[in-house]
Amino acid sequence: MGYVAVKGGTKAIEASIDRLKYDRLKGNEIVEINTILATMRTLVDQVMSEASLYAPFLAALAIKQAGGSMEEAVFLLRAHRSTLPRNYYSETVEVEKMFVERRVSASFKDIPGGQFLGATNDYTHRLLDFNLVEESMEDHEQWLAEYKKGLEGINATEIQYFPKVVDYLRAEGLFKTYPLDDTTPKDVTKESIQFPSDRSERLQVLTRGQTGAVTALGYASLRGYGQVHPTIGEVRVGDIPIHVNHPYEKNQDEEDLFYIGEIKVTEVESFVPVPVKKNDRKEELEFEIGYGISFGQNETKAIAMSILDQCLESPHGEFPTHDEEFVLLHIDSVESTGFISHLKLPHYVTFQSKLDSMRQVKKGGKTNAN
Repeated sequence: MGYVAVKGGTKAIEASIDRLKYDRLKGNEIVEINTILATMRTLVDQVMSEASLYAPFLAALAIKQAGGSMEEAVFLLRAHRSTLPRNYYSETVEVEKMFVERRVSASFKDIPGGQFLGATNDYTHRLLDFNLVEESMEDHEQWLAEYKKGLEGINATEIQYFPKVVDYLRAEGLFKTYPLDDTTPKDVTKESIQFPSDRSERLQVLTRGQTGAVTALGYASLRGYGQVHPTIGEVRVGDIPIHVNHPYEKNQDEEDLFYIGEIKVTEVESFVPVPVKKNDRKEELEFEIGYGISFGQNETKAIAMSILDQCLESPHGEFPTHDEEFVLLHIDSVESTGFISHLKLPHYVTFQSKLDSMRQVKKGGKTNAN
């Protein structure tokens, strides 16, 4: 695609950048990074997920720099990510060892270990809270003091791990048990995805996909484009520990691994009913599992991801939500917004070429009519 330079373009661009900064500062208010971290945690989580970089402070900085624009913040953080060295690969994370702060199931009322509602907007009234207009630090401190007082006497020193709901069903023989696959996953950030893709590639692209796009395609499947209607076996939100090997020692024992921190994730396992024809040609109902996982508390995206995971595991030419090329090539935040936004850039040469062609056709048509 050909572009031409614009005379005086450098001055105009510099003036545009100055105007952008002026628009951010003209209200004489400064949003602190810590304020974004403390009050906009779900926004920070979403930016980290789409940028594929777990760095809350940098995500908050990107949000501030982008003036609250999600697509720009993701672009900034992913661009920064591309400059970072890859020093280690962590050991495989065991989600069963998650320090759970939220855990719910839509499949069973009583699940092993119990359900924990945790922090969620699911049960709130969607009404504007005008008390937030006049809130003060004194109000904050008073509420927090009362809340912490209510927690006194609760023994929270013992860490409790919770079994997976699907393991409970596997023990009953209701779900298939698969052998452990230790194949090294492909890294889509270092190698371009190739079709047909394997599941490791699909899951990576889905988890870093644009939240709105992943949600929209998951919703499309629910509405009828594939008619995948799962039941949520389990949604869990919590912190999982990250360990790495010593750089000069391989295959260390688990107790010798180095703990480098923890990250908050949302994990979803969906149970999808699938009719299967047996040898006697009778149809029986079996369940397949759709899987979703995302940085931070990002439940809607993780659920939609689990729907699309199952869709792409069962290719079906009739429905776009089952087409891996259609889904995976259109949900990437930076790719999609970048390509749409590039239409604002100069296309003078190509457009003039089209105009010239149209003029030639019009001129030829008038000549023939005469």
